Amino acid sequence: MADNFAQTVKQQADILKIIGEYVRLKKAGAQNYTGLCPFHSEKSPSFSVHVGRQFYHCFGCGQSGDVFSFIQKIENVSFPEAVKTIAIKCGIPLPKREFSSPEEAAESRQRTKLIELHEVATAWFEQQLRSPEGALAREYLTGRGLSDEGIARFRIGYAPESFHALRDRLQSQADPETLRASGLFSFKEQEDGKPGPLYSRIRKRITFPIANESGRIIAFTARALESGDKAGPKYMNSPETSLYTKGNVLFNLDKARQPIREAAFAILVEGQMDCISAYLAGFTNVLATSGTAFTEAQVRLLSRYTTRVIVNFDPDTAGANAAEKSIALLTEEGFEVKVVSLEGGLDPDRYIRQHGAKEYTAALKSARRHQDYLIDRAQQLFPPRTPEARIKALNFLLPHIRRMPSRIARDEFASDAAQKLGIDSALVRQELKEAASKRRDSITSQASSLTRAEHILLQAFSSPQSSDIYRAAEAAYREHEADFAKMRADVHAILTQLRAREGNADPLQCLSEPEHRQMLAGVFVSVHGAEPQPDNVEEAVATIRRSSLEQQQRSLRAALQEAERQGRSDEVLTLTRQIHDIARELRELD
Repeated sequence: MADNFAQTVKQQADILKIIGEYVRLKKAGAQNYTGLCPFHSEKSPSFSVHVGRQFYHCFGCGQSGDVFSFIQKIENVSFPEAVKTIAIKCGIPLPKREFSSPEEAAESRQRTKLIELHEVATAWFEQQLRSPEGALAREYLTGRGLSDEGIARFRIGYAPESFHALRDRLQSQADPETLRASGLFSFKEQEDGKPGPLYSRIRKRITFPIANESGRIIAFTARALESGDKAGPKYMNSPETSLYTKGNVLFNLDKARQPIREAAFAILVEGQMDCISAYLAGFTNVLATSGTAFTEAQVRLLSRYTTRVIVNFDPDTAGANAAEKSIALLTEEGFEVKVVSLEGGLDPDRYIRQHGAKEYTAALKSARRHQDYLIDRAQQLFPPRTPEARIKALNFLLPHIRRMPSRIARDEFASDAAQKLGIDSALVRQELKEAASKRRDSITSQASSLTRAEHILLQAFSSPQSSDIYRAAEAAYREHEADFAKMRADVHAILTQLRAREGNADPLQCLSEPEHRQMLAGVFVSVHGAEPQPDNVEEAVATIRRSSLEQQQRSLRAALQEAERQGRSDEVLTLTRQIHDIARELRELD
């Protein structure tokens, strides 16, 4: 039966009319029409539709097929969905659907009824906007630069202050249970547990219909015309219903999906007014997240049409945070992401109204790679003037680096971050690359547990061997080698390998253990911008010597106690003399 219906649809469908909704076609012969292929970018038309044989073919990318395969590909739907879509376009009645259970049939009927209710409500809101009570709403919209054509294009309306006017309009369309399920009404539970009378959820607000991918209205965003506690939130969204899950819907996708295909990228903004202003200014490939954080479901939905996005969120803190989260989700799914920061800290709506479409086009063309945007953001949040700030800036970036699917892209991002944060050492760039390649969310500097003296000596011995600071450190090491040998084992092992390197070889590459490379890289991050001087080396060596002498002193005292206990008087005198000598050396150091 399904096959018979598909054949009926194919016989009645006009492929020229169907494809003509997506592609601008020109006659190129008795039966042929040509246009730019919607499936790949091209400047000269290579896409051909043959009316007599009811098929299409692109001589550029090789795509071809009938009216069903065209709709399947361009709408990214299954064959049954393509048949249904074409039938609706052609006005062919759909066959009665067979359901697996009474519950499934009831659910389908309710969804159909809810879509009908939203359509009636949209038309009613539009009517109210044109009424005398809608004067203030019309004035607001005019002030936002919206013409009558723009208002009609997006079916913007007005919900009057009345608690019951919408209910009175819709109560003949559906039973109370269905009205409650629509999300258009509120109600209070009564003492007996039953729902109370319905009243309009949206009142004294401008209404912006939210459509699904197919253009059916499934919810509303409503903007208050008044401010203050009594007015409630500035923007109010419909609650989630069987039709509407806010994290699964992108505002304006129904209008933007074909322009997105043609432009090969999408513009992602935050609010409906930003989206509407951009669309009406000619940027028809624009979408909005519609008052919710960008979600994985929205990313998957968008990936049907493009994997290139320009993000243009508001420049305030909330907008910047939302941009960061959106970038993270998009890059993790392999999207190419760029970011626009508009001059003067304006949102897209105000920028377009103040500067015009030409300037906004220029702003889009100057969009930065998301890597550059995030590095700038890290510098703003954590100015890299202190060791702690540098670590925080790097750790802010690492989750974004980690999410990039390509290792080459991760390495490039990590290298750029190190350079732009002022960490010039190749050692640190290498450490960042390793952290990124291993998908770690942060770097933890093992150097944080080192003493200042250990920091200084590690830095000194990593300097070029011809430098004054290296020579000072090397001379001190030779003079007090026994004291250096009593340092932490890992630090002493690093110093030994650094001293053994040839010429000015890269210090990190001289270290055999990954833990030692990590520690030394942490030293460079934490001390960058405050290079130690020879007198700092003297202080560090004094600290190392003091620590060594104190260790000796403790050992000698323990040995003295044992000698006294056993009555070895000669040994007691020797140990006592040695303890006094160490005490004198410690005083001299102080």
